[in-house]
Amino acid sequence: MVQEFMRIYAEKRNIMKKKLLSLALTGCLAAALLTGCGSGSSKDTYKVGICQLIQHPALDAATEGFKAALTEKLGDKVSFDEQNASGDSATCATIANQFVSSGVDLILANATAPLQAAAAATNSIPILGTSVTDYATALQMDDWTGTTGVNISGTSDLAPLAEQAAMLNELFPDAKNVGLVYCSAEANSAYQISVVEAELTKLGYQCTEYSFADSNDIASVVTNAASASDVLYIPTDNSAAAATEVINNICEPAGVPIITGEEGICKGCGVATLSISYYDLGYQTGLMAYDILVNGKDVSKMEVQFAPNVVKKYDADRCNALGITVPEDYVAIE
Repeated sequence: MVQEFMRIYAEKRNIMKKKLLSLALTGCLAAALLTGCGSGSSKDTYKVGICQLIQHPALDAATEGFKAALTEKLGDKVSFDEQNASGDSATCATIANQFVSSGVDLILANATAPLQAAAAATNSIPILGTSVTDYATALQMDDWTGTTGVNISGTSDLAPLAEQAAMLNELFPDAKNVGLVYCSAEANSAYQISVVEAELTKLGYQCTEYSFADSNDIASVVTNAASASDVLYIPTDNSAAAATEVINNICEPAGVPIITGEEGICKGCGVATLSISYYDLGYQTGLMAYDILVNGKDVSKMEVQFAPNVVKKYDADRCNALGITVPEDYVAIE
């Protein structure tokens, strides 16, 4: 009796195993059909963390363009955790670490300090930068090839620096002393200054650097620069962009014109600039994000992209006030 019982029990157990295996295989097949088989499938929703260094028109436009591109592509399948660091690098680090802890699918780093903070926070979550001038400088990479080889890519707001120096020479050929004003805490500002200074020196100008550590000493540094210079140059510097009113209140009454690295700064205190569209730059970055999130592109192999066009622009009211006549190929800033 015992042997007969064990035989029947074994047969029933084998039958049950076969049924469970059949159910499991059926479930796997159904799941594969629904998800498209494997890791190339799309998620239902995506969460993107955005760290913007500071609030000013150029960075604001880049963030808006980025969100517009992803929203057009994904609709309500994408959500954004948008944070502003108020110009503080330590806050950038805190925000980046929070994004990592919350498990975002991708990080947008809007400006150099957020890019550096995100790079320090994670080596696995895809990071896209925008409004970053030079990635090799920002990430301290010596052998730059156009791609990072790590979890980072993005877009650059670099307008040709040699052309910016040429613009200064075109508008102020008789000037002798050029003051180069920038924030020493911004690595990409220092990079731009070094390149532009070399170009201006070739053109025969005497250049002097005037750097400020933060917003607290902008007024005193700019005052010194304006008193000793015929013309000033300010690169795509976020701290300067947030303080254009202070800068203009010093320089315009003193009759000292400023060539700037981007349109927002020019509108606030400059006379002319080589302009790009930061909204378009952010939009371009958003399309890169879509390729990473949905199409599975490897961010480490994606080349850093640049704004396709630069335009010579000028501030008509300030040029009139300072008695500056610009060539016909310049476009007035609206």
